[in-house]
Amino acid sequence: MTDLTANGFGSWLVDSVSHADWLDDQRRLSRAQIGEQGIPTSKQEDWRYTSLKGLLEQCFTPVDETITALAPDDLEDILIPGLDSHRIVLVNGRYAPDLSMPGEIPKGVRFDSLRTLLDTDPDAVRDHLNRPLSALRAGVEDEPQPLFLALNTAGFDDGLVVRLERAAMLERPIELIHLSVGMDEPRVAQPRHLIILGEGAQAILIERYVSLGDSIYCTNAVLDISLGCDAILRHERIQMESANAFHLTGLYLNQDAGSHYQGVNIGLGARWSRTDLVTDFRGEHARCELQGLYLAGDRQFMDYHLDVTHSVPRCTSRENFKGILYGRGRAVFDGNVVVARHAQKSDAAMSNRNLMLSESAEVDTKPQLDIHADDVKCSHGTTVGQLEPEMLFYLRSRGISAALARRMLCLGFAGEIIQTLSSELLREHVSGQVGQRLESAPLD
Repeated sequence: MTDLTANGFGSWLVDSVSHADWLDDQRRLSRAQIGEQGIPTSKQEDWRYTSLKGLLEQCFTPVDETITALAPDDLEDILIPGLDSHRIVLVNGRYAPDLSMPGEIPKGVRFDSLRTLLDTDPDAVRDHLNRPLSALRAGVEDEPQPLFLALNTAGFDDGLVVRLERAAMLERPIELIHLSVGMDEPRVAQPRHLIILGEGAQAILIERYVSLGDSIYCTNAVLDISLGCDAILRHERIQMESANAFHLTGLYLNQDAGSHYQGVNIGLGARWSRTDLVTDFRGEHARCELQGLYLAGDRQFMDYHLDVTHSVPRCTSRENFKGILYGRGRAVFDGNVVVARHAQKSDAAMSNRNLMLSESAEVDTKPQLDIHADDVKCSHGTTVGQLEPEMLFYLRSRGISAALARRMLCLGFAGEIIQTLSSELLREHVSGQVGQRLESAPLD
């Protein structure tokens, strides 16, 4: 067996045998790739500004037991009052039926635990779990999986499978809550989610990462999203992990002709966080909108990597990310849009704007366009700035404290992203969380 200890991630995995030979083969291939890759370093372009030192200092081991001591009342502090949803709860990466409230599910819609499907009907997810997601990011079929995708492939044991048949519609959003609960030792949870929308299907997915307490743990999630022709998915991700947590997400999106994906990414929590958003257009007239807001304060690091590939003509992509940094917070924005030679009439625009509230904060921003077609409309830009002294003076002159004035101006900056959330209750929740963090942030 391949030695995984050389790259520091051997403790993340356990030997397991499934009910499907094809899955066991895939896991063995992933383990081999993990052992061969080594630890990403700053010499690799994708990791130029991102160090894994803090992650490697922890000795994470997989979750090997199901938490059964929690009751629905234990969720009271993390729920959004009044939010009407099909609620699915995972605790430390495993589906928790006693805490979930999926409610009445419309015809043509299915929610399943991946763990259950692999035990009872593995062929139902074979085509999706066998797809080479690494090809989306690398652009070639025989390229090895990115390290954390390979770790998830080798180590996942549960997740949510959402399947909507042709023209199926969900009026209420799916609320997927990733709840982390402290254990005796630092644990890693590696959920794998499959979101599959058939032709013309429509849904809203609200994904929330939260914790009970401030324990040290790691989440390494992978989402495989497939949108059929003319399907529409609103996907809102809110990461508010423990202040001591490590967070990784790999989101891999396939879009067929005429489909529309609207993604909003809010990053507020975790000590160290990295999110990879990877999109590939498979049919013409598809549209992908990626919005993002991240806050990074003392002892926080936020990293967003975007790979959007226009591989067919007449598709549209929009990427708009904003960051607010204070104290000694650090952030990375690495956005890459590739327009293939035959992808004429592509329309792409990328923007990253950052607001620095302290001289000690740091951001590395690198929006890129790689254009091989000649009939396209593409643009990108980035800014790094501070609060306008005149606006602060104006508010202070009217008796508003420095902390409150800063909060008001920052919320105005962040409001463009927050307002894209689909629910007023969710917008109020995020605004409140952002405001609390800003008001308590230290002044230089």
